[in-house]
Amino acid sequence: MEPALCAGRAHQDGAVTDAPDLWHHYGRTRAERDRAVPGRFFWEWNQDDGPGPEVLGDLTGRVVGDLGSGAARHAAHLAVHHRPAEVVAIDASPAQHAMAQGLFRHLAPRLRLVRSDVVDHLRAARGAYDVLYSVFGAVDFTDPRELLPSAAVALRPGGRLVFSSLANYLGGAAAQPDVVAADIPARTPDGDATTMQRWVLQEHVWTKALDTAGFTDISVTLLPLTGGSGSSPRTLLVAARRRHES
Repeated sequence: MEPALCAGRAHQDGAVTDAPDLWHHYGRTRAERDRAVPGRFFWEWNQDDGPGPEVLGDLTGRVVGDLGSGAARHAAHLAVHHRPAEVVAIDASPAQHAMAQGLFRHLAPRLRLVRSDVVDHLRAARGAYDVLYSVFGAVDFTDPRELLPSAAVALRPGGRLVFSSLANYLGGAAAQPDVVAADIPARTPDGDATTMQRWVLQEHVWTKALDTAGFTDISVTLLPLTGGSGSSPRTLLVAARRRHES
């Protein structure tokens, strides 16, 4: 299993600063042995069963954004198999962006690979997207109080946001009952141990956060555990639409 991930932003004294690329080591082994465009797309943590891209709706002629795209495998699948006008794969990690370029730059112009902080990109892309999605990506690693309103800004009225997120922590602990992040282990490019923030939230917390950010038709589904061991984390599949202007 290799869900897409994104680099986060470090904050010191309230200012955004350049942070070490905590995704530098992620996915390199797979990239060396598997350079193909994936033939399938899954939301579930184990990446082996459950609903697929049909959850996004008909993408024909649509502009689609992958938030925290990592090596852009999900984005490449959509670009090749679902006839969008464009899929924009957005990730802040220099290492992940370079990996995506090496794997899938040949899919341009239908696939566009963008290295950017996701929140900054969305705020600058007002009304540019029909569909936004994240597979254990930026939604997990960015404060929802920043990301969700920015996603609403970037979507056209009625546009769709879909994301998969952890229903519980990898160690089995319950999700948070409020918008609170946990520090999880990570490694710097030099291999030093550090931490990064991850948001693992209960269903009602996601629903409230999405409503506050300007979304409607919100659904949160706990996907069945289909593969892996009994200790595998469960997956929440969350979908919503941007409200039409009143």
